Amino acid sequence: MHTRRSHLACALGAALALLALPTQAQDKPPLKIMVGFPPGGSADVLARLIGDAIKDDFSSVIVDNKPGAGGRLALNLTKAAKPDGQTVVVLPSGPMVLFPHVYKKLEYDAVKDFTPVSQIARFQFGVVAGPAVAVKNVSEMVAAAKADPRGATYGTPGQGTLPHFMGVLLEQSTGAAFTHVPFQGGAPANTALLGGHIGYKFDVVSETAQLHKEGKVRIIAVTGSTRDAQVPEVPTLKEQGINMDATAWFAMYGPAGMAPEALARLERAVQRAVKSPAIQKRLLELGYEPIGSSSAELAAAQRTDLARWEKPIKATGVSLD
Repeated sequence: MHTRRSHLACALGAALALLALPTQAQDKPPLKIMVGFPPGGSADVLARLIGDAIKDDFSSVIVDNKPGAGGRLALNLTKAAKPDGQTVVVLPSGPMVLFPHVYKKLEYDAVKDFTPVSQIARFQFGVVAGPAVAVKNVSEMVAAAKADPRGATYGTPGQGTLPHFMGVLLEQSTGAAFTHVPFQGGAPANTALLGGHIGYKFDVVSETAQLHKEGKVRIIAVTGSTRDAQVPEVPTLKEQGINMDATAWFAMYGPAGMAPEALARLERAVQRAVKSPAIQKRLLELGYEPIGSSSAELAAAQRTDLARWEKPIKATGVSLD
């Protein structure tokens, strides 16, 4: 009799354990990471890197590419999703801090329609001098521009891009005047710089570091508050007496009104991933500074950059509607 009871108890325990499995699975919800750009781009690479690193925190993690409208399509889909922590978006800072100033009819409110989760990584730009100019630092660049504004040309991937406004911000910070030359993407701007058709370019440091090391161009300053590990010999603008500090970043956001426990799960997962040695190493290899911020820190960074870019953007009168 005792043996039969033991068998029954074991069978009952096994049954209860099986019944508990679905509940445990439900404790880990699925996660969809929206990306507003095609596969293989920077946002996609980071989304997949983070998605793979946090997969144990969720029952499944998928990256859903929805390219279109400069990332706005994925943002609008995220905005419309349930605030249950199962749909987020990974994106660069532009749609959250530049677009509110350059689009008069934006489909979303960059602050009110989203819940900040975590700033994943930050990157900065280089002030790049090409073979058409002989300047070695920003003071010489500014002096040359004041002497001959027509010769102080800088190329960018297009009007209304972050490099475009970097140039405007440098104008406002120095009193010099530069001539903006927009191209259809970064590659044509690079070709023009190397060919001596324009004097300067603002570019992500990782895109120009190799050309700088080969002596084909000169990065004469970086735009962040600290030197860039890829070109540690290059001083910041502030080190050269220019009161300018401007970077860009990638971050994760969810829909507005996200449940606190869902936000906490995501925030913890991303922070833990970004602070892991393997992810830190990979981000640095890609040319990014690992951050892994809190939700509150991301919200503060967004507010700062929204304010930072308002004046230079309004000064151009650019509207992309």
